[in-house]
Amino acid sequence: MLEISLRQLETFAVTVEQASFTRAAEKLHLTQSTVSTHIQSLEEELGVQLILRGARRRFALTEDGKRVYNAAKDILARCEALQEMRKDSEHEMLHIGTSTVPAQYLLPKLMAGFLKRNAGTRYTLRRGDSDAVRNMLEKGEVRMGLLGAAPDDRRFVSYPIARDRLVLITENSERFRKMREAGANGLELLGEPMIAREESSGTQQSVENYLAAKSVSTENLSIVARMDNPETVKTGVSQGLGIAIISALAVQEELALGRLVAFDLDNEGVYRTIYLAWRRDVALTAFEQRFVNYVRSEAQKIL
Repeated sequence: MLEISLRQLETFAVTVEQASFTRAAEKLHLTQSTVSTHIQSLEEELGVQLILRGARRRFALTEDGKRVYNAAKDILARCEALQEMRKDSEHEMLHIGTSTVPAQYLLPKLMAGFLKRNAGTRYTLRRGDSDAVRNMLEKGEVRMGLLGAAPDDRRFVSYPIARDRLVLITENSERFRKMREAGANGLELLGEPMIAREESSGTQQSVENYLAAKSVSTENLSIVARMDNPETVKTGVSQGLGIAIISALAVQEELALGRLVAFDLDNEGVYRTIYLAWRRDVALTAFEQRFVNYVRSEAQKIL
């Protein structure tokens, strides 16, 4: 088996391109004697002369030298391609779609935690409601999705990664504070004007499923506005526009600062599940699977 090094091939190729041992040494930051040694070793290993030598002869290749130069360039190009693959693996890209609540209150912490363990990670993140995330997955616009409604298990692989508690929130007024102190629950406040999320929202779908189980028709609710962003919903509630049912994860700060009042919907507490999903016909890379494993182990700790 030939004992040829990439350094020998590189030295020979640069010498040919520079048409000079001296200029090749300068380009490679080697001494001229080292350049000569690499090329002589390559000739000895191959058993052929590569460069015509003579005190007054212009730099010229032998016929064997021309063939070896072409082969060396091909080998070096392939090695460079492998080097680029290594660089890509050092900066793995994760393409994620996420519905609104996970995007704002869950995924950033997961991304930061995973980045600390995998320093080369890079993310592209797209946001929409749960239906929009499913569409992104279907079209191949993202590789994985976090969403607040279970996707069709015939088309998607999905894992429940966290339980998100739903609460009913109101403005922080004396009336609602007294009701809270008296032990009222959210079901008792459903006659109030209400702000709802958009119908394609995973949160809203969970709310409607819960109300249906309690034999409460959404047609009997006094919905004064539909909004597509939890931040807008919270602002509307704090200004007295109406009550809302929202993720407890989304109102932690407002409750701590006394801007809003929160009620459990009933005595048992109401939860919805957040899922991590991808298309069944998509084979995750080893790096994507590592992210999936991390999310499955860490997501619930954040809630």
